[in-house]
Amino acid sequence: MRSSARTQFDQWAHRYDRSRLNELVFFPSIRICLEEIERWQRFRGRGEFQMLDVGCGTGTLLQSVARLPESGQLVGLDYSPVMVRRCAEKLAANPAADRLHVVVGDSERLPFADQSFDVVTCCNSFHHYPHQAEVIRTFRRVLKPSGLLILIDGFRDNVIGWVVFDVGVAFVERNVHHARWSELHDWITEAGFATLRQRKVNVLAPLLVNIAHR
Repeated sequence: MRSSARTQFDQWAHRYDRSRLNELVFFPSIRICLEEIERWQRFRGRGEFQMLDVGCGTGTLLQSVARLPESGQLVGLDYSPVMVRRCAEKLAANPAADRLHVVVGDSERLPFADQSFDVVTCCNSFHHYPHQAEVIRTFRRVLKPSGLLILIDGFRDNVIGWVVFDVGVAFVERNVHHARWSELHDWITEAGFATLRQRKVNVLAPLLVNIAHR
C-alpha cells in the first residue's frame, strides 16, 4: 500500500499543481485550513505558531499559511521523495523561505519530538495511510497542549461521496480507505483529543472536515 502510493505520487509530482482536483478538493481544503487557523488564533489570544502539514504535496498550503501574519516555522512532510523535491523547489522561491521546510517522512512515525507544533494539518492524503488510528495518535503526540488538528479527507457517507471516493478514487488509486464519519470520530476521541468538531463541505466532491484540539 505504501510503496504503490509512493510510486503514484512520484509520478504525479510534476503535474500535481495542474490537476483538476485543485478546484474540486485542494483549494477548498486550503481555504478551510486558513479559516480554522484564524478562528483558533482568535480563541487562544493569537501569537506566533508553528505548523506541520502531513502529506504536504507540493507545498501550496504551506505557502498560503506563510502569508498569515503570525505564522512561524512551517514544516511539510510527504512520503514521496519526488513530491518533496518539487515542494522544496517551490518553497525556495518563496519570500518566507527561511521559515518553510520540507522533509521525506512517514505519517505513522513522524520524525519530530513530542509537542513540537501548535498546528497539525492533513488534507486529502489520510485515505492512503494503512494504520489510520495510529496516525491520529501520532498527530496528537507532536501537538502542543491546546494545539489544533485539521484533518480533511473525502466524505463517503452519502451516495455522491460513496461513488466519488469508494468507487472512483478507489479504482484509480487502489489500496485506499476513506474512513467513515463515525470511525474518525472514534479514533480522534480515543486518541485523547479534548474537543472535536466535524462537518461536511462541498457537493460534487464532498469533504469531511475534522477539527480537534489537544
